[in-house]
Amino acid sequence: MSNTDEKLTANAAIAQVLDEGTKLDPNLLVITCDSRGSAGLVQFTNAHPDRTVEMGIAEQNAVTVAAGLAHGGKHPFVFSPASFLAMRSIEQVKVDVAFNKTNVKLVGISGGNSYTWLGNTHHSLNDVAITRAIPDLEVYQPCDKYQVKALFKYLINSNKPAYIRIGKRKLDNVYHEDFNFVPGKATMIKEGKDVCLISTGETLFFTLQAAKKLESDGISAAVVDLGSIKPLDTEMISRLAQEFDNIITVEEHDVINGIGSAVASIAAQYAHAKVNILGFPDKPAIQGTQDEVLAYYGLDSEGIANSVKKVLSK
Repeated sequence: MSNTDEKLTANAAIAQVLDEGTKLDPNLLVITCDSRGSAGLVQFTNAHPDRTVEMGIAEQNAVTVAAGLAHGGKHPFVFSPASFLAMRSIEQVKVDVAFNKTNVKLVGISGGNSYTWLGNTHHSLNDVAITRAIPDLEVYQPCDKYQVKALFKYLINSNKPAYIRIGKRKLDNVYHEDFNFVPGKATMIKEGKDVCLISTGETLFFTLQAAKKLESDGISAAVVDLGSIKPLDTEMISRLAQEFDNIITVEEHDVINGIGSAVASIAAQYAHAKVNILGFPDKPAIQGTQDEVLAYYGLDSEGIANSVKKVLSK
């Protein structure tokens, strides 16, 4: 495998972009909550101690401090586990960051079921539902290193507050070096005619694998990447809702108010496509490795393919 094709964690890709960003942006800072190791920022913080603010396990304070720094002209990126950043500090996110339109980027690390055995206190299966409901807060969930790098280059140059959810696994490559990130734009990765699959983040690659499995059974599945959750590509979704009889969304998130709900709210305006949402049920998740849990809930490639077949057989 060449270096270009090497799989990276989202953390590693982000650290590369931020390191490059310090050369161009004298105001770029990272704020961590005893999370430098988990965020993959040890090398960055060692190289740039003057660009690092360590808040300890104090997410609420970290968000407020970041907002204050932003008011002073700094460009802070806050890193903390998604389960805490989108829960414990959500009032500060709403008031200090979003309502005041401060240039703060909130990076929820180890999102979804990444923390596995640490249990439901550490799972973030509701963060998209919470953050996308806050006005003036952009929400993103990148799927591979190329999208991560392009997204963070956009974020460094953007003055809008945003929440970004990433996981822990090394990401399979979906895009290429020339990928250009555009907020509010979904990407049709694979054309198809029988069913449309829409996914985001780490489950996107599993969705692509499922589409390939379905091809061998004579089912042509389109695959769409919804890496930009807010702003949402309502134009593409409305078109897909009129072209397809069935849309199936796939996400490492509770089935309530994630990307499935976002897509369904647009598709419902056309009273044509039926929308099925694949995700975690509205109950505490089981314990296990991340792969075991995803397989249990039918969110691996085989489970997704089986769900598509069931939907189409009705």
